[in-house]
Amino acid sequence: MNNLCADIGYKSINHAGEQLCGDHVDIIEQSENSTILVLADGLGSGVKASILSTLTSKIISTMMAEGLPLEECVATIAATLPICSVRGVAYSTFTIMHIINNTTAELIQYDNPHVILLRDCKVCDYPETELNIGGKKIYKSVIPLQENDIFIAMSDGCPHAGIGISYNFGWSREDIADFMETFAHIGYTAKTLSTLLVDECNRLYGSEPGDDATALVVRIRKREPMNILFGPPSHRDDADRMMSLFFSKEGKHIVCGGTTSSIAAKYLDKPVRASLNFESGDVPPTAEIEGVDLVTEGVITMAKVLEYAKDALDENKCYEHWSIKHDGASLICRMLFEEATDINFFVGRAVNPAHQNPDLPINFNIKMNLVKELSACLQKMGKRIKVNYF
Repeated sequence: MNNLCADIGYKSINHAGEQLCGDHVDIIEQSENSTILVLADGLGSGVKASILSTLTSKIISTMMAEGLPLEECVATIAATLPICSVRGVAYSTFTIMHIINNTTAELIQYDNPHVILLRDCKVCDYPETELNIGGKKIYKSVIPLQENDIFIAMSDGCPHAGIGISYNFGWSREDIADFMETFAHIGYTAKTLSTLLVDECNRLYGSEPGDDATALVVRIRKREPMNILFGPPSHRDDADRMMSLFFSKEGKHIVCGGTTSSIAAKYLDKPVRASLNFESGDVPPTAEIEGVDLVTEGVITMAKVLEYAKDALDENKCYEHWSIKHDGASLICRMLFEEATDINFFVGRAVNPAHQNPDLPINFNIKMNLVKELSACLQKMGKRIKVNYF
């Protein structure tokens, strides 16, 4: 197996005045080396469109994950979803991306704007085969993958952005490709790239979108391991074993917590150099230990990281904060969200006596829940997570 992986991110905005999005994205891990992504755009907007797109994406992704042929998936969609009495159309449009062994991308497209491929930071054409399934034109492509390839799938709300406002005929696919080319060389995550595209669509709509708009981005990149140490072990005798395993792992090393950093410093036979620079009022300052990439406070900092992680999976509004700040939480976020692909947690189960004060809102269960929730968020970001308890 090669050393590549797929970084996946997406963002949507709703039609103005609608609470539900008529677009839906489904991501299914068929196996460790096979991922299926479906972007479905339901007819119209609001509740009906949301139901149509959700059913479409769920049916296609589930059937394909079970290995059923495309023809059967499309026929099932046509038979399952109701026909619009006005337009006579049976189901939503869709784009399917199947990432196989991180070496090949299979694209299947029906009536959505065609996927944009950026290779070597430039727009790259790819072959398409036209199929006729159930009277519908389906375009299929098989593309060998290269490092730094960027695939941009979108609903038609993106090229429709700005019709009658910024542009006479909307923001063309070519214009969108040119816009995304300007960011290709920077190394942004897929989530950031999708956010940049959808935020620009929203701007062109004058913050009053005339259609649901969704961007789904896949960025092919090298695997990047990351290791994070959080809390001392429940038995002191396990400290050396915990540190030995932690520091033997490939990749960068993050140490969280005062006691934890003291144990790490003792193991490395290096001093802890504390900082009094409060970069952020609600996050304690960082420290330094030679041989450790980042040293931070524990529970308060990790709680902030979890807050940012939940936002990153939702509207990604806090990106402008953690992407440039230098407090401990922001630095961890950049390392875990943007750099890392494989994250190893080393979590100590020791109970901190300072946290047993009933007047403090911190206890052992909160610490364990932080790890559990953060791991779940990182998995949703497409990271491979392994948690080791001591």
